[in-house]
Amino acid sequence: MRRVRTRSWKLAITLGAVTVLLALLFAFSPRPGLAVFRLAGGPSTLQLGDVSVPAMPAAFGSLVLLAALSVWAVVDALAYRRTTIWVPIAFAAFGIFGFLAWAGADGLIPVVSLLSGALSLSVPLVLGGLGGVIGERVGVVNVAIEGQLLLGAFSAAVLSSITDNPFVGLVGAMVGGVLVALVLAVFSIKYFVEQVIVGVVLNVLVLGLTTFLYGIVLVPNELVLNRATRFPKWPIPGLSEIPVVGAILFNQTFVVYLMYILVGVVAWGLYRTRWGLRVRAVGEHPQAADTVGIKVNPTRFWNVTMAGAIAGAGGAYFTLVSVPQFGENMTAGLGFIALAAVIFGQWDPIKTALAGLLFGFANQLQGLLVVFGTPIPSQFMLMLPYIVTILAVVGFVGRSRAPAATGKPYRKG
Repeated sequence: MRRVRTRSWKLAITLGAVTVLLALLFAFSPRPGLAVFRLAGGPSTLQLGDVSVPAMPAAFGSLVLLAALSVWAVVDALAYRRTTIWVPIAFAAFGIFGFLAWAGADGLIPVVSLLSGALSLSVPLVLGGLGGVIGERVGVVNVAIEGQLLLGAFSAAVLSSITDNPFVGLVGAMVGGVLVALVLAVFSIKYFVEQVIVGVVLNVLVLGLTTFLYGIVLVPNELVLNRATRFPKWPIPGLSEIPVVGAILFNQTFVVYLMYILVGVVAWGLYRTRWGLRVRAVGEHPQAADTVGIKVNPTRFWNVTMAGAIAGAGGAYFTLVSVPQFGENMTAGLGFIALAAVIFGQWDPIKTALAGLLFGFANQLQGLLVVFGTPIPSQFMLMLPYIVTILAVVGFVGRSRAPAATGKPYRKG
């Protein structure tokens, strides 16, 4: 039997294009001076000092490494080899370093606050992405992540304001996500309505509903119903004292720690438990799963509901961590970026979480670049998270395959 080999140029072209764009930016808009990377921050008693690097040499030095990694990807493509995952990871690390050195010339780059803020901003993306992974693994396309995040944020703000308790608000956010998921499950699983259409309609419905309730309920009663009690930062004793890493990972709010737990539990459960085996079987081959006694549609129904609770918890970030009150359309399309993270992460919990962290970093970097006063137009700054999303999904994913039965309703017999 003759074996057919395929060659993919996507990664090589993307790496080369990014390298050329950065080279043009550095060449035509030089920013001489020293870039100071501040490594101090957080509750640790042992603080590291600042690291100063000459901006342009660091930027052009990173370009050399980026060019080398691009050539590596080209060689792999010519040899019909799949490029190792460490190549795009190293490319991203060197590219970010060079770009920050260029942008921060004669300025201070707060590394700890930058990465800590990026981790915090990634919460709705990671939790929304986890909800998407579970839904699609079980065979239901969850386009309604945006609606789950938005209703979760609304419910969290109201209940936290009434009870003066952020934990009650978090539970309310999960209930809000479940309500959206239940509607998605009923229409797509029981009545076989096209799943993508149901998800889009739910997003529009939740946006309209929350905007209406915000205007007639929250605005007139703002002091009572829209003054949420936020989660404070909880440093973990011992771990938060680790220089740099401790301040970034272990000086966070409860919602971030919940994200750590859920990512680990879902990743372990999906590949190491009977529940995960059933989920994957239903999403890949529901007919085969049915023949061995797995109830396909009930399995889909309850897992979509659980996925909604996880995504709803991500919505709590907006009103219990970021801003202590609800605002119209405050999720601003992050649910769709979470859906992109699912595709970028190839329907894997860990990879999806890493994709969410990347997009969260792009959001945080957007604000830092404005402070630096770079020559990049402000409109481009606002586009940055979405540009990173497009580059990641189009250029870095490579060949990927969704679960075989995703989006396909199951009719017994």
